Amino acid sequence: MFALVDANSFYVSCERVFDPTLIGMPVVVLSNNDGCCIALSDEAKQLGIVMGTPIHLLKEQIRKNNIQLRLRSSNYTLYGDMSNRMMNLFRRFVPCQENYSIDEAFLDMTGLYQKDLLQLGMTIRQTVGQYLGLPVCVGIARTKTLAKLANRYAKKHHKNLGVHFLANEALTTQALKATPIGDVWGIGHRLSAKLLQSGFATAYDFMQNAPAQWVRKEMSVVGERLLKELRGTPAIKWDYTPPIPQNVGTSRSFGTLQTSYEIVVAAMATHTSHCALKLRSNKVCASAIQVFLQTNPYRTQDKQYYQSTVVELPVPTHHTAELIHHARIGLERIFKKGYKYQKVGVNVLDLVPENQIQYSLFDSMDRQKAAHMMGIVDSINAVQGRHTVFFAAQGDREDYKLRAQYISGRYTTSWTELPVIIE
Repeated sequence: MFALVDANSFYVSCERVFDPTLIGMPVVVLSNNDGCCIALSDEAKQLGIVMGTPIHLLKEQIRKNNIQLRLRSSNYTLYGDMSNRMMNLFRRFVPCQENYSIDEAFLDMTGLYQKDLLQLGMTIRQTVGQYLGLPVCVGIARTKTLAKLANRYAKKHHKNLGVHFLANEALTTQALKATPIGDVWGIGHRLSAKLLQSGFATAYDFMQNAPAQWVRKEMSVVGERLLKELRGTPAIKWDYTPPIPQNVGTSRSFGTLQTSYEIVVAAMATHTSHCALKLRSNKVCASAIQVFLQTNPYRTQDKQYYQSTVVELPVPTHHTAELIHHARIGLERIFKKGYKYQKVGVNVLDLVPENQIQYSLFDSMDRQKAAHMMGIVDSINAVQGRHTVFFAAQGDREDYKLRAQYISGRYTTSWTELPVIIE
């Protein structure tokens, strides 16, 4: 048996943990630079607000309809830390788990048949709520796809309980019949339209009536695995250890359009630093680095420009200073004066495990010393807060920081932003 556990409206729920006045209120979390809606509370959805609505249209909707709406800028530092705490809690209950996204994980309950799995699911939900204040739903079934389906069924039909266990054929059939084909995990919009045209309106229709040969022809081996999963046979492998990423990238729009080379360099260096940290976290090194620059394509009154370049590295590395040096070489190639830049971005490419690096005969850098130094920097930043120690090339982030008018505190990762209780 497997379980899928995910947090309800995760970003909104994280905000509500530290600001109880948001509970029961319509809440919208905005994207970087307060651009558009990326997370909605149920109350906001009931007002007709949809995902992806730009902030200027949202404000117009609020004004016209006199909506009492709470806005929050995205606070990824808080969300990431709350996610880590939630994933660590799950490890108390099962021998193995697969963290599927920032707010959901598959739990392997194989070998726990002697336990009451429904009660176990309720205990997991209660523990996460008690320790973190996050509401979660739990779906339990014989396969990952069915667990996903059970989780969705719990949200739709047992929201107060928050747990659903497809313990027998009757419960499984009931959930399959209640799930539109387009809501099945792995079936996108285009494939959903094809299946509807072929007469498969629900997950049950597909599971019961789809010929395996037709599925293989029309949906390839992916559809064949899906059919097996819906019929109760596990066919999707587990990734207990995250795969090595193929590339890592960071890009952000400036809070205001920029013409200064020095500010663009500082932002590029900060993005490179973020990429380097991700590389070290995954124990991989980059063999090349790509830098790109662009103006705002929607400002037709401005001159438009987009350019990118790739710089090959002499030795694969995850050392921040070395990556910043080569990223700056790339930026110098493509930066042109006279443009109002909206965004600079960095991608580190051709990643290799740090223990499989091919060194250069002429490499003069003391890489062991450099790795030790970066380890100390990462340790300090992990304890004292992100950017406690940073490279001078990153400059004053106030010059290029994102717009975040409605940002909440980094309550769990910054000593200066801890919640204060006033008697």
